Amino acid sequence: MNRNQRYAVVAIALSLLAGGAVAGTTGTEFQALYTWVNDVVTGYFGRAVAVAAVGLGAILSIARVNPVPILSGAGFAIFLQYTPTIITGILTATV
Repeated sequence: MNRNQRYAVVAIALSLLAGGAVAGTTGTEFQALYTWVNDVVTGYFGRAVAVAAVGLGAILSIARVNPVPILSGAGFAIFLQYTPTIITGILTATV
């Protein structure tokens, strides 16, 4: 057997041995930390940071006469709002 055939045999064997993916459904060691961080980001602190980012972007936009800083602040606020939901959805998905 040549090298490519060996790789193919190993890849097929490994794919047959692979089990189902159950990301984020086991272990409770870090559940308290996750809950705390998620509450901080999605709570009033996260909202305050998002408003501050937009406000700082607005001030910089006025000072520089450039719309990019306020757009960056708005993008950061949107990112901060929706990212925890997206990450939770990805990590709790089962295959």
